[in-house]
Amino acid sequence: MSTFQNFNMNKIALQIVFCILLFAACRQEEPTTPKHNLPVVQAESTYTVVKEEDIIFAEGLAHDELSASPFAIPLKLDVYLPDNNAENRPVFMFIHGGGFTGGIKHKPEIVDMANYYASRGWVFVSIDYRTTEELGTIEGMTPGELVSYYKGMAPQEWIENALAGAASSDQVKQATAMYLAQRDAKAALRWIVANATSYSINKDFITVGGASAGSITTIALGISNQEDFRDEISISEDPTLSTANINETYDVKSMVYFWGSNIKLDVYEGVYNLEQYDRYDSNDPELFMAHGTAEDPVTPYEEALEIQSVYDSLGVYNKLATILLPNGNPAGHGAWNGVLDGKNLSELTFDFLVERQNLNVE
Repeated sequence: MSTFQNFNMNKIALQIVFCILLFAACRQEEPTTPKHNLPVVQAESTYTVVKEEDIIFAEGLAHDELSASPFAIPLKLDVYLPDNNAENRPVFMFIHGGGFTGGIKHKPEIVDMANYYASRGWVFVSIDYRTTEELGTIEGMTPGELVSYYKGMAPQEWIENALAGAASSDQVKQATAMYLAQRDAKAALRWIVANATSYSINKDFITVGGASAGSITTIALGISNQEDFRDEISISEDPTLSTANINETYDVKSMVYFWGSNIKLDVYEGVYNLEQYDRYDSNDPELFMAHGTAEDPVTPYEEALEIQSVYDSLGVYNKLATILLPNGNPAGHGAWNGVLDGKNLSELTFDFLVERQNLNVE
């Protein structure tokens, strides 16, 4: 059983519909947004890309190996911009993977994707977030000591749920990091909205995507309510909230999911005794998924089928690209070189976003 799955306490598996096509979409009308005044993007790499690195979007509480009390650290992102004079740009925020234990916003594959999109007219934002690396040392702590140690960082009920479902202190930290990652990703998106004018971003064309843990965080960001993973901890408990643009709101138009799962929403619903899939509804963002069928104990292909089944039941447009390796074998976890019909991940997602967001393409 995967580490992610260890935390999934009350999950009820949906019946898988075996006749789902390998590259499927629920039946829905074509996008009808009028083409005038919509962002213009380029079919080919056209613009020089300008990169702004290590912008602080908020602060968050953290521990190091020696700290007894949490302290504030800066949270950073990179912005990739097309060197043009456009005043109406779509934005794509990407969340790296790493199992909530690490990972970097400048992973080479993410940088390649950022340049692909920015050179075609998008603002592409790659974010960092807190992981287990910011959660200190907890070996030997009692439950009460652990709740106190993470006070202001994660809710008591989340910690208690982690303790109930984890087999080791590392897994407790990983479950806690799942909450922190979500809190940080939402803060990053609120920063983008708050700074939209500075980057000529059209806030009606927000895409959020990620890979692995980043994909898990993407799903939870796009589907959960805006107050989820934000209001469980007050600003008096976590003063860094004052840096996190908490009065901003956002509307995610599209989500991009690479080899992820629904685990974080499952945990959230378990912690707060919600009905399964309570957070899904017919107004959720449209979804593109790329997932291979090779055996994967961390984020199995069945997770993509399950999410697709939920989307189909709600009538929300989605596509599942069952990707292959370049040699034709089934792709597995982390298949950044995955392809379908000769197109790579950037090309597949480009086609989806252009079509579903009805963007003007030159």
